[in-house]
Amino acid sequence: MRYTADRDTAEEVLQEGFIKIFDKLEAFDYKGSFEGWMRRIMSNTAIDSIRKSKKNPILTDNDNDFKMGTENPMIEAEELEFVGIKAELALEAINELSPAYRSVFNLYVMEEYTHKEIGEILGISEGTSKSNLSKAKMNLQKILKEKFMNIE
Repeated sequence: MRYTADRDTAEEVLQEGFIKIFDKLEAFDYKGSFEGWMRRIMSNTAIDSIRKSKKNPILTDNDNDFKMGTENPMIEAEELEFVGIKAELALEAINELSPAYRSVFNLYVMEEYTHKEIGEILGISEGTSKSNLSKAKMNLQKILKEKFMNIE
């Protein structure tokens, strides 16, 4: 859902990804984690879907603000529930971004690609990637502010 605008498209990408995984299962060399191998195939399938749709996804700036942190194993049950609510709101907010911003945001923040790599993947310049990430972050802040105001 992070890469697509609707559930139907997400289900198609998911199904296509699993087909690729089953087709390439014999190619798995057991040198890395199976989960990581599957995740990479799924990510690449989503990226391929973006390319096929002929949309020109674009997203931008000081970007370490959104990098994934390490999880604290000592989080209490109540905190986990709140984190779950926050994660759900964050996913909803990401899905409200334009396809261009959402794609760059996901590739940079979730998949940890560099702006240069994102530019190559999406066929955009490195500067456009940076610019769109910046715009995506500004839009996310606005969307999340509205969402959190509505749950308090």
